[in-house]
Amino acid sequence: MSQAQFPAQGRLTKKFTDIGPYFRIGQSDEQRFFFDCLAVCVGINAEPDQREFYGWWLELTKTETGFTYHYHYGFYDVSGTWQQQAVPKKHQVEVTRSLQVFFDKISELVETTFELDLQPSSSLDRDLVLTAA
Repeated sequence: MSQAQFPAQGRLTKKFTDIGPYFRIGQSDEQRFFFDCLAVCVGINAEPDQREFYGWWLELTKTETGFTYHYHYGFYDVSGTWQQQAVPKKHQVEVTRSLQVFFDKISELVETTFELDLQPSSSLDRDLVLTAA
């Protein structure tokens, strides 16, 4: 199997940024790309810098033929740290929907635009594997 042709790092960064407010360049490097979504605000009446959220974060890791992905659901606390935990039932639909919207966009970009593979990480539970709509 031959190694895939990846776009230049600058083009990857630009295209990842273009798909929306998900890409976190400061938490990414040349091999691993970090995305997250603050899907549901927990304390809407709190000051903006004191708000916490339920959402998800996802990492893309380069492979020889494209990328693998691994994601988690959780809680984004006031200190700006993700904590893996179950999302309350009343917020699950919105958090899951936002992840699916993102996954559709990243799948289109990776598989169609870049013509690279996108596969679940081997450590991702089979029940959590995503598919593009």
